[in-house]
Amino acid sequence: MRVGSGYDAHRLRPGRDLILGGVHIDHPVGLDGHSDADVLTHAVIDALLGAAGLGDIGRHFPETDPKYKGTSSLDLLQSAVHTLSDAGYRIVNVDCTVIAEALDVELNAVNVKATSPEGLGALGRKEGIAAQAVALIEATG
Repeated sequence: MRVGSGYDAHRLRPGRDLILGGVHIDHPVGLDGHSDADVLTHAVIDALLGAAGLGDIGRHFPETDPKYKGTSSLDLLQSAVHTLSDAGYRIVNVDCTVIAEALDVELNAVNVKATSPEGLGALGRKEGIAAQAVALIEATG
């Protein structure tokens, strides 16, 4: 068994959709980034790739590559899962946390743990959102 951790953070920006874990959140601002900037999915991707010793999201899906501009992070996750499988691993479990000040959504609308940075730093000033994830994988063979 192998364990990996992932972390991602993006600034909030008007005119962007807010996507967390592939779910569109009705909010006046979204996350700024090359893809859809889904910090939750990005953290999961990094946790999975890291657990397998396969690098990180930037190595597999570089922001300098125009084909990833505006792409769905769920598509990137699907590709990462295939990469993991091709390397001979399967996912045992993933645990993740979204770190943000209030999103003005009901807690049951988000199917992950959420925590507040308690007003500290850029996240506490509502300038962005971060997420972290831990993944456990095992060899399939």
